[in-house]
Amino acid sequence: MGSVLSACGLKKKKVQEERHLRANDREFNCSFQYANNSIKTSKYNIFTFLPLNLFEQFQRLANAYFVFLLILQLIPEISSLSWFTTVVPLLLVLCITLVKDGSDDFNRHKNDRQVNNRKVDVLIDGQLKNEKWMNVQVGDIIKLENDQFVTADLLLLSSSEPLNLVYIETAELDGETNLKVKQALTVTGDLGGNIDKLASFNGEVRCEAPNNRLDKFTGTLTVQGETFALDNERILLRGCTLRNTEWCFGLVMFAGPDTKLMQNSGRSVFKRTSIDRLMNVLVLIIFGLLAFMCTILAIGNGIWEYQQGSSFTAFLPRQNGANAAFSGFLTFWSYVIILNTVVPISLYVSVEILRLGNSFYIDWDRKMYHSKTDTPAQARTTTLNEELGQIKYIFSDKTGTLTQNIMTFNRCSINGKSYGEVVDFSGQRVEITEKTPKVDFSWNSLADPKFCFHDHMLVEAVKQGSTEVQAFFRLLALCHTVMPEEKTEGELFYQAQSPDEGALVTAARNFGFVFRSRTPETISVVEMGVNVTYELLAVLDFNNVRKRMSVIVRSPAGKLTLFCKGADTIIYERLHPSCSKLMEVTTEHLNEYAGEGLRTLALAYKDLDEAEFEVWRERHHEASTALDDREEKLDAIYEEIEKDLVLIGATAVEDKLQDGVPQTIEQLSKADIKIWVLTGDKQETAENIGYSCNMLREEMTEVFIIAADTAEGVREELVNARKKMSPGSPDEPLFVKRRFTGKKTQTVLDEKVDGEYGLVINGHSLAHGLQKDLQLELLRTACMCQTVICCRVTPLQKAQVVELVKKYKKAVTLAIGDGANDVSMIKAAHIGVGISGQEGMQAVLSSDYSFAQFRYLQRLLLVHGRWSYLRMCKFLRYFFYKNFSFTFVHFWYGFFCGFSAQTMYDEWFITMYNLVYTALPVIGLSLFDQDVNDRWSLQYPQLYAPGQQSLYFSKMAFVRILLHSCYNSLILFFIPYAAMQDTVRDDGKDIADYQSFALLVQTCLLVVVNVQLGLDTHYWTAVNQFFLWGSLSVYFAVIFTLYSNGMFLIFTSSFPFIGTARNSLNQPNVWLTIFMTTILCVLPVVAFRFLLIQLRPTINDKVRHKVRQAKAVPPPPPRRFPRRRISTRRSGYAFSHARGYGDLVTSGRFLRRPVKSRPTLFPLAESPLAENSPQIYRNIGEGEQSS
Repeated sequence: MGSVLSACGLKKKKVQEERHLRANDREFNCSFQYANNSIKTSKYNIFTFLPLNLFEQFQRLANAYFVFLLILQLIPEISSLSWFTTVVPLLLVLCITLVKDGSDDFNRHKNDRQVNNRKVDVLIDGQLKNEKWMNVQVGDIIKLENDQFVTADLLLLSSSEPLNLVYIETAELDGETNLKVKQALTVTGDLGGNIDKLASFNGEVRCEAPNNRLDKFTGTLTVQGETFALDNERILLRGCTLRNTEWCFGLVMFAGPDTKLMQNSGRSVFKRTSIDRLMNVLVLIIFGLLAFMCTILAIGNGIWEYQQGSSFTAFLPRQNGANAAFSGFLTFWSYVIILNTVVPISLYVSVEILRLGNSFYIDWDRKMYHSKTDTPAQARTTTLNEELGQIKYIFSDKTGTLTQNIMTFNRCSINGKSYGEVVDFSGQRVEITEKTPKVDFSWNSLADPKFCFHDHMLVEAVKQGSTEVQAFFRLLALCHTVMPEEKTEGELFYQAQSPDEGALVTAARNFGFVFRSRTPETISVVEMGVNVTYELLAVLDFNNVRKRMSVIVRSPAGKLTLFCKGADTIIYERLHPSCSKLMEVTTEHLNEYAGEGLRTLALAYKDLDEAEFEVWRERHHEASTALDDREEKLDAIYEEIEKDLVLIGATAVEDKLQDGVPQTIEQLSKADIKIWVLTGDKQETAENIGYSCNMLREEMTEVFIIAADTAEGVREELVNARKKMSPGSPDEPLFVKRRFTGKKTQTVLDEKVDGEYGLVINGHSLAHGLQKDLQLELLRTACMCQTVICCRVTPLQKAQVVELVKKYKKAVTLAIGDGANDVSMIKAAHIGVGISGQEGMQAVLSSDYSFAQFRYLQRLLLVHGRWSYLRMCKFLRYFFYKNFSFTFVHFWYGFFCGFSAQTMYDEWFITMYNLVYTALPVIGLSLFDQDVNDRWSLQYPQLYAPGQQSLYFSKMAFVRILLHSCYNSLILFFIPYAAMQDTVRDDGKDIADYQSFALLVQTCLLVVVNVQLGLDTHYWTAVNQFFLWGSLSVYFAVIFTLYSNGMFLIFTSSFPFIGTARNSLNQPNVWLTIFMTTILCVLPVVAFRFLLIQLRPTINDKVRHKVRQAKAVPPPPPRRFPRRRISTRRSGYAFSHARGYGDLVTSGRFLRRPVKSRPTLFPLAESPLAENSPQIYRNIGEGEQSS
């Protein structure tokens, strides 16, 4: 029984408090019933698919209503329509949805199988066996090789690298692409790759239970009675990738659903649009209206039977025991069946067709196709399109979503001169494009071919032997903690813990100062073709307080030099007074670079005296070996030597944004969409990107930083920020409370703010802010800001932030990301968008929509989303209008037919009204209509606002539709009734019979609803015209056929309206009545809309007026040259969040195997340093021609 429950997903798991496992002992570990390494991201299995999917579908009250209606139709006493008229469309809708949802979940199962069937080497019975991932169990020892994904959460035992280090990429977990270093314990590192030793290893681990904390791990390892502490530095998490490490062995600690990746992934939820939820409410209102009308008619029937019924018993005898009350009861249910067209099943079929059509528009949009990666946009769900037109909050990942994960060396300032710009012959700045000529680095055989630079002046200065320029690049080649790797001669790969640092070392490499190799005591550099080895005497490492790093080296000539790089404000405080003038010029350059959103860094050096350095070195050794306050003592020692520096210049690195990101964010902001960035990256990096994207701007009144470590501190910072933005803000939030169907909801109202504000909050502060007693304060403060950036957040925190906004704000949310760390956020939001980028496909597989570039988001929302919402609202308004008008005529007719539940129309007209006569015109309207085209939609993002406020379809709009339909039905019934009452034909014969009256009313109805459709259509196509005129033609063709003598003679009981069409429609007074009825129905609508446009025009009216005036597509927006702005805010260099490799570099044990000595790559005569004779270079034009 337990296995069946487990298969159905109903068995409750036992909560773990602690995990205890033993290596290489499956029997012992199985006794704890730990999960195996199989994962499941699908929603259904073979047992739960049918019941669970049907349960989700019957959350639509209309579907449940049609089942109830079907039961009524099976009762002969009250059934006035055949049972199959309900069951066939209902089954059709349920089956279409079943197939669609089944297909989506099948793809999830397929992806799960693909992951579960990956292979890995597992140590079983003393041998390495190639096993599937899903067969891996807790306590197994597995072997990973370079570039393999980590199979499960592992305790690192040993590796191929010195010091038992491994390098891992964590992009799937935290979005960062720079490599992280992990190191095994010495006791397990000694096992090495010896299979016998590993097979006999029986260490026991006690550690924390499975949880979602990515940055923390606590546990102990017991080996031969000795206990060792375990922390996060010893753990490899599932989802990481092994890089630059030949092999490593690990002990499985958490598998499958217990891994931190899966603990953070969130659960799959059934998403419904706000219109779906509103429809449920409206369906209840319609049920109430239906019950009210049926009650009135049933009471009428009871009274009529009581007063008049006895007169008809002669030819309509009553059944035994039947009386007026019982007749009224039966009539009530008969009218329930007749009036069911207020909620027709065809509505839901049409809605699915409409959503499917709009999904195809997204799939087919060539303007959202990315040719470089051959990736089209994809609507992975068909049920959420109109929700795209109502987005209020966007939650975006940073790395890989806003940025390309590429750092580029863009600009630099050397000795007061700025490099990196391209100017024409007149000295005017030229915009850099793909066609701009690039610097030719073919003279440097060790140059990185991917490196791109456009200012030829800098390379000329290097070649001409400029002392300052060469000192600049020498510093970049020496002052860092980058690890080099050279697998083949001349092919260098740099492993940098910060991508910025890698970009700077690569820049130095291309300009002739190639960092080649290092040992704990030396750094080898190729300077303009000459091999130079510097003695590395000290590394003064970076930390978050120092915001700088230095190295002290001795050149081959014996010269001692300290090279330092760091944040300009920190470096400036330590400069020699003689640098004041250079500092002023460099500051101007730094302000210019920061204004362009670049990440800046100042460079300086200092020549050291040998005797002074020796004294300092002894004190440094004492501080580095101190047991107490080591960090503080080292910082003080560093301060002593890092002073009186000489400024060299500054660098500017661009964290390269995806194409069109700033413009997209600007467009979305104009559409009043608030963008929150939720990133696992560090605060400084996230802030820099915020400024680069124009999300944070210097013009903002203030940008608040929330960084407190305690709950009270966070509360105080949040309250202070809120009071600054709105001094009159009340202490308690203003709620709007709603109660519906027993569910109580609270919505926090928006508060008015003067000015624009930004908010930056880090991970530990956010953890406090998300606690129950602080979350409303966090929400209020954040929602008052134009931009919110959350740094160092875990995947689960991303989902919690989304859930917080969803819970307390009456707003539609969208989450967009590209990595596995974004999956929980994507699942939590109303709409999830995946970017198929460099971090795998997990985000795409969990998303509702996917494409290749962030910039396509503006087209998805402002064009497809807005059109989908507009079309859906028009469709629903028109559908309710035509069906209410149709149904209410039955109600008025009840008062003239003795409340006998007789239908007003011909039975065939009732059958075909929704399926044939009015189906295609409204689908044509819903698939092709657009108020303005895509160019105008993008030019005026303000057109998006009505969707956010649900102006096009709401309860109020529904009431207006109800009143409009009621008025129409009165005209449609009583005008033909009055016109036909005492009317005769041209030949004097009577025309006032039931069948002629029914034909006239239904013809009037069809003409009126089609004219109304024409008034609602803004964009006419050939298809619309064909559907509209075709439907009217089909109607007249059908009635002349069905009302013919032949049909009556063949099927006498089914076609009683013999000759009605030709007898009625050849009379002028009938056509005059149709014309008068149409005018009376349409005239108030035209008059009301005319007055509304004149007195209270909407943004749509204004833009459409501009379109008519322009009589063409809008002019293309002027090309805006990147504005050169000066910034006093420094977009600081983003050092690694953790300490660098400094300790490992100088540990006395080398991280990499020594590289063999190499011959000089450049003859000495080719070096300007070796020969002072004038150098002759080709000009750029010649270089281009020859290449």
